[in-house]
Amino acid sequence: MLTGVDRRTPPPDAAPAAPTAPLDAGTRRLLIIELVLVLALSLGRSAVYAVLELAERLSRGPLGEQTATVQTSQSRLEIFDAAYQVLDSVFALAPAALALFLLHLHRAGGSPHPFRRLGLDLRRPGRDIAVGLGLFGLIGAGTLLVYLAGRSLGITAELVPADVAAHWWTPAVLLLAALRHGLVEEIIMVGWFLDRCRRLAPRTSPWVLVVLSAVIRGAYHLYQGIGPGIGNLLMGLIFGALYLRTGRVMPLVIAHVLLDAVAFLAFPLVLQATGLGALLGG
Repeated sequence: MLTGVDRRTPPPDAAPAAPTAPLDAGTRRLLIIELVLVLALSLGRSAVYAVLELAERLSRGPLGEQTATVQTSQSRLEIFDAAYQVLDSVFALAPAALALFLLHLHRAGGSPHPFRRLGLDLRRPGRDIAVGLGLFGLIGAGTLLVYLAGRSLGITAELVPADVAAHWWTPAVLLLAALRHGLVEEIIMVGWFLDRCRRLAPRTSPWVLVVLSAVIRGAYHLYQGIGPGIGNLLMGLIFGALYLRTGRVMPLVIAHVLLDAVAFLAFPLVLQATGLGALLGG
């Protein structure tokens, strides 16, 4: 049993508590507009399209007989394909940069810089890397099991993480895409989203907000099928809970980038190494 510790005191790096003072009507309205616009420009938009694509897939036939591709070639000409791939990743980072800018623009006097506020900094590199690697192992194993279950039940399309023509620059653009996914999803869906929702609804349990964030995360993966939607919802719950505990987005970004990098560059090898390829008939 612990002694000499106030159990009500959060860990030093825990996510900052929501302000207790009620917001005036003008500030509340601006925060709601901010939430709607940032989500509409990024992952909220992706969620709407993913739900629509899932409905279209279901209308075409069984999900298990279809394929879902995450990263595809965009031109038959190598130089243009490379340019499109890089520009896609660069411009996709804009909503995450906007979210950080809005946090900076509207921060109260004395509140930390957005990077420090979200734990997206290099203050604890050793711990962040260790936690990120642990999450990578946990989520990676769970993802494979959910994928296997989904394929077996016919509720998950065959996943093709990357269908980009093989060139000397292909690994680099796929790693850039993995970095983009990690930064955009964790900055927006965890750090920024929970911060803004807690300001808007300070009396709401943060766990309710974590569930809401996880539901949106699951929704924008539904284009891959119901299985990946469930798997990413569970991932969102784990990531959100850890953020509430530590107040740091950095280990989440590390884990997410590693997950996507392995998926983009070595997914068939992972299936073969784990024996899942044979179970799936591949």
